[in-house]
Amino acid sequence: MAAEQRRTVRTGTVPAPPGAAPAARPAAPLALLGALAAAALSATAGCSASGAAADGHPGGDPLSAVQRTADALAGAGSSRARTEMEMTSGGTRVTVSGDGAFDYAERRGLLRVVPPQAEGEPITELYAVGELYMKNRGAGVPADKWLRLDTTRLADGNLVTNGATDPLTAAELLRGAREVRYVGEERVGDSLVRHYQGTADLGRAARAASPYARGALTAAADGFVHDAVTFDVYLDEDGRPRRVRHEFALSGDSPVRVASTVETYDFGAPAEVALPADRDIYAGTVRQGSQQTAS
Repeated sequence: MAAEQRRTVRTGTVPAPPGAAPAARPAAPLALLGALAAAALSATAGCSASGAAADGHPGGDPLSAVQRTADALAGAGSSRARTEMEMTSGGTRVTVSGDGAFDYAERRGLLRVVPPQAEGEPITELYAVGELYMKNRGAGVPADKWLRLDTTRLADGNLVTNGATDPLTAAELLRGAREVRYVGEERVGDSLVRHYQGTADLGRAARAASPYARGALTAAADGFVHDAVTFDVYLDEDGRPRRVRHEFALSGDSPVRVASTVETYDFGAPAEVALPADRDIYAGTVRQGSQQTAS
């Protein structure tokens, strides 16, 4: 079998986003994952069940500790974040990396990601309740305009669409944890953390989620072929997630396995995120291959 081919791209620093009031104009769903990975992929040829506390486990009941992850993250106020999404199809692997900052009190965040085989500036992405804004998207969107997507209308709930899973949604998905085991203590960066593995149910997560992620996770529960999502999560002494890794399987003509990882650090660091004004939102169509989609 031919050796697996690998391509990795990473981002630079995060600029301050433009400021103004949030836009309210609806947008049609857009599967950016295909735009990020499909061309690159085609161009290059377990958990044990139980929520019972482990003997001597310092965090109490593993299931409860994991299900409280989103609350602990929200209580942190803000943080910096790094993301990595690894997509594998056949013998080819593509990795998209990003970095940014999130304000958990305001439920807003910013990431910059670089798609495979991209030229020029990275894509800037702004996150809000039920919304995703993208700048430098390409596909017919002017460089000075933002594309707005309604994440509740995306079949994957924006878990993989934009090449990253944002920290809040990654944590909210863990509210659906149903099988968890405590692995042990490890180190992430300069922190000693508790490592857990398990399986989360998308439908259960959607029902338990906060308003920030409820609509998106409901869409994912309806759109994914399988509700079960395996995960690894690393919690610090305050229960905050330092690293969360989810694994998804996307079906289709060429099935794609997706491993999405997000790390949070520098808790309390400033993370001011202002959403674009209406005049800065793109009102045209978006090209997807030979087709066009109304925004």
